[in-house]
Amino acid sequence: MKTRSLFQALAFSALVATGAGGLTGCSSGANIAELDARIAEIKARPRGRIEPPPEFKPIATFSYAAHQLRSPFSPPVDESQVTAPQGRQVEPDMTRPREYLERYSLDALRMVGTITRPGQELEALMEDPSGAVNRVRIGNHMGRNFGRVISVTETRVGLIEIVPDGHDGWVERPRAISLSE
Repeated sequence: MKTRSLFQALAFSALVATGAGGLTGCSSGANIAELDARIAEIKARPRGRIEPPPEFKPIATFSYAAHQLRSPFSPPVDESQVTAPQGRQVEPDMTRPREYLERYSLDALRMVGTITRPGQELEALMEDPSGAVNRVRIGNHMGRNFGRVISVTETRVGLIEIVPDGHDGWVERPRAISLSE
């Protein structure tokens, strides 16, 4: 018990001595004079010069003129398959109400199967990007380029798209979507 109270007395003494020494160090006038001299020395130094920011030269604007050309992300089309209008003007029917699958590009649509009903023609089952499956038959439209379905087989849907020809006109382009594995 005596060692404990002796230990407590020593700890208390050390704490009081440290606190008293700390208070004495703050009241020493020599340290403040030294600090004032150091601050005066720093203020006497010559001041630095900040350089002005660099002057920016204007960059010429660029006008993108290839927006009417084929998208670089679409597969190229063989020129021999593109039919030029011969005697009749090809134009999409802008007054026709758009069908549901015309809001998606052909690359986003997948053929997932076919279905037949007694007495009716073969219909293709097309999956859109949201996962919904839609029936497509000859005469329906799909794709963003006014694609009209011209044939449906067990493994393939054939269609004709009407695309800009790059000379303020339109041209028909055959496309096909095959059954996905």
